[in-house]
Amino acid sequence: MSDNFAIGWEEWVSLGELGLPAIKAKTDTGAKTSALHAVAIEPFGSDSNPQVRFIMHPDPSNPQLEVVCSAKVVDRRTVVSSNGVSESRFVIRSPIKMGDRTWDIDITLTNRETMGYRMLLGRGALTDDMSVVPSQSFLQPELDYGAYKSTRKKARKAQPLRIAILTQEPRNYSNQSMIRAAEARGHVIECIETSRCYMSINAHKPEVYYDGKALPRYDAVIPRIGSRMTFYGMAVVRQFESMGVFCLNAAQSIGNSRDKLLAHQVLASHRLGMPNTAFARSSRDTDGIISLAGGSPVVVKLLESTQGKGVVLAETRKAASSLIDAFRGLDAHFLVQEFVKEASGTDLRCFVVDGKVIGAMIRTAQAGEFRSNLHQGGSAKKAKLSRQERSAAIKAAKALKLKVAGVDILRSDTGPKILEVNSSPGLQGIEEATGIDVAGQIIECIEANVSGVFRAPAARKTPIKTKPKAKAKPNTKAKPNTKAKPNTKAKPNTKASPKS
Repeated sequence: MSDNFAIGWEEWVSLGELGLPAIKAKTDTGAKTSALHAVAIEPFGSDSNPQVRFIMHPDPSNPQLEVVCSAKVVDRRTVVSSNGVSESRFVIRSPIKMGDRTWDIDITLTNRETMGYRMLLGRGALTDDMSVVPSQSFLQPELDYGAYKSTRKKARKAQPLRIAILTQEPRNYSNQSMIRAAEARGHVIECIETSRCYMSINAHKPEVYYDGKALPRYDAVIPRIGSRMTFYGMAVVRQFESMGVFCLNAAQSIGNSRDKLLAHQVLASHRLGMPNTAFARSSRDTDGIISLAGGSPVVVKLLESTQGKGVVLAETRKAASSLIDAFRGLDAHFLVQEFVKEASGTDLRCFVVDGKVIGAMIRTAQAGEFRSNLHQGGSAKKAKLSRQERSAAIKAAKALKLKVAGVDILRSDTGPKILEVNSSPGLQGIEEATGIDVAGQIIECIEANVSGVFRAPAARKTPIKTKPKAKAKPNTKAKPNTKAKPNTKAKPNTKASPKS
């Protein structure tokens, strides 16, 4: 009998893998399967990997506290409730913890908002060495709803997420690498072609449509937007943001990085080292522009240039003047930038994820080229960064507010100079050069930033309600001052309390 595990007719339990650290459950041996309160139940995933997402309100007295849960579906059963109503329910399997004991149970999902308990513990969840004492409650240690105040990221990581990659090239290396990394961790991930999305913009229910159907709610979106889709891609990302979806890189951050002039101005405002840069539109002072960049040779680049296209080296002042005049004649926006000779056709690509440099490679240009480019025959190998270079890369990504960024740096005699910050960096070069699972670390970044516990919109009223309370305190103190006599009479009562 010493090994007997006794439980009362009501007990506190924890479903850690669902992000539910404290639930008050009712023990019901009349029910075979356990049941958990769930609303907004949404199935997702494939036939081979069925998943379900739902919202749980763990505290019956506080409907503003919501927890978004997701789990793998193990079955679907028809359950007859106590009032004789049949209902088809999803069945999930999760470890349950009660006291110092943890074991796996099957749980059906159903709406229990009219019930006093958010969870029902059926007899199927009881093991052979358990006994129920129907006349007692809370024989095991009690928990508290205060556990939901702290974010439990470790518990959230165990839950399957629904992730979308916003891209025009679903089959490329980077996207396929992230798909493999996400699926290896039990998540459901799919590619969405940016150009096939369209939006319903309103204040009540913003949605993104895809080929005639509204897209489901995603836990996270990974924007992989090509340069030709920047404007429209940013609009789609903003729409997901308005729906409350976590976007790995925000639309504004993507826009800041794609606008090379703005990016340079932001980096300069954070006192980060860059090649001397000049920008002009219609000025005829060509010599003055070249001089601002440090004199010839200079690099002239279009603001819309990507992957080395639209970037030209002018080795002499005369060649630079001719090139600037030609770009001006095309009415194109361009930058004139210092040429860092000591870089010798090499640069560093530092890969930053969630505020950390997870890997770096040194890229060498193809013979005859002045700038490295893996898309045009350049080569790459693993690089060891100095503390100054690592710090510059982290600060650059932070300045542009990018969670994931490829920061290109030139090594110069005066220290690292930031050349460019890419908001959709490719993964193939960095993974092959360093052997680091970059895609896996990106998925881990999403897991760490997607929180399962959040407040409903109604909870935003809380700060407004606290203001009158703060003002009310002086008023309550003022009353005793106006009624001094009752306070003097109260003195014997304060003396009496120590005696008792």
